[in-house]
Amino acid sequence: MHIFSRKNTNQELIEQLILENYNQYYRIAYSYVRNEADACDIVQNGAYRAIRGSHTLKKAAYAQTWVYRIMLNECFRFLRQPKHLSYEELQDEMGNEPFYTEDGSASLDLQRALDALPEQDKAVILLRYFEDMKLEEIAVILEENLSTVKSRLYRSMKKLRGALGEDEGGIA
Repeated sequence: MHIFSRKNTNQELIEQLILENYNQYYRIAYSYVRNEADACDIVQNGAYRAIRGSHTLKKAAYAQTWVYRIMLNECFRFLRQPKHLSYEELQDEMGNEPFYTEDGSASLDLQRALDALPEQDKAVILLRYFEDMKLEEIAVILEENLSTVKSRLYRSMKKLRGALGEDEGGIA
């Protein structure tokens, strides 16, 4: 009976987190795939996996980072799948979709610079600057040492500055 009640409690917690943070999960997925339908699919698959596996969550305090990790894994899984696009879909994917920013503006240069980063480096930037997470939280989500996350952040910011042609004070 104890396992059953833990499963229900975890499942309820995960469901609540997914509902409360759906927009954040969607933004992360969209920033990787730049397609509304694909981003929705990623979040739905991630939600399904999180709810289905909720009984494996050991500590409720880590539930939010646990769900973020599942969502990022879904993004990475989607990106590894081979794509079969029509000519129209290919044209749409080549730049008609704007990159989401906090104020609603689009930056194609930023989108391209972020896309040029390795998946894990891009995840650090997105979680830090677009989801306003602390480096410690990002380390837990990515299952990396804090020093590794700091190195990724520093290296990625340097690459972004170079790609965007900005001086050291331009992004931060």
